[in-house]
Amino acid sequence: MTSRTHQAPPRVLTVAGSDSGGGAGIQADLKTMLALGVHGMSVLTAVTAQNSLGVQGAWELPEEAVRAQYRSVVGDIGVQAVKTGMLSSATLVETVAELLAATDAPVVVDPVGVSKHGDPLLAASALDSVRKRLLPVATVATPNLDEVAQLTDVRVEGEEDMRRAAGAVLVFGPRWALIKGGHLAGEAVDLLTDGREEHWYRAPRLDNRHTHGTGCTLASAIAAGLAKGLAVPDAVGRAKEYVTGAIAAGFALGGGIGPVDHAWEWRG
Repeated sequence: MTSRTHQAPPRVLTVAGSDSGGGAGIQADLKTMLALGVHGMSVLTAVTAQNSLGVQGAWELPEEAVRAQYRSVVGDIGVQAVKTGMLSSATLVETVAELLAATDAPVVVDPVGVSKHGDPLLAASALDSVRKRLLPVATVATPNLDEVAQLTDVRVEGEEDMRRAAGAVLVFGPRWALIKGGHLAGEAVDLLTDGREEHWYRAPRLDNRHTHGTGCTLASAIAAGLAKGLAVPDAVGRAKEYVTGAIAAGFALGGGIGPVDHAWEWRG
């Protein structure tokens, strides 16, 4: 039997926290990357004790551990895209922002503020660092409506407010803002804009409460598309299709909110 050397797939790095229940965080990111045909790598920023009912505890990793993981991967293996998730303190936000600024790859910033269950995952003191240090290095920022309110004080009550919210996010420097309208009534609508062109993405609202990990999954899917060379609007469109299917296939797990199904396309 002869051995063959296969070409490596595009490489995507996630910088995020661990979800011990497997539905969100690093675990969701790596599952998404595998499902979409890229090689996922990880920099762990925090460990959480987490299940379908909520977050019972969180422990941040030291700044030097985060920096060492990042440099180890990027220095040897390299990356075609980076995705950030839970960065719980100002120190970690600033550390990661510094590393990203020196990396020649598109960056998807998911400014994680609270968990699906309402548990805080970002210290209030870190918000200014997100605004001034992290968002300026983002190719795409992907806040949900709660995170928009945290970062900009803009309250989105309806679709007509989303353009104003996007403008308020773009002030902080990301190239593109994706305002996720999943918390609104009616269709699941998202707005992507760079301040000049607009792209609206719509999907039917699905009757499924098992949606743990949707934000992580969407951001990772966008990063996967960018790593493959897709333009930002195309990467977001493909990611929207993937996460919509994953929500539709979400399943009960434990006694609370179950996860989306990252392998839905495989199960057919």
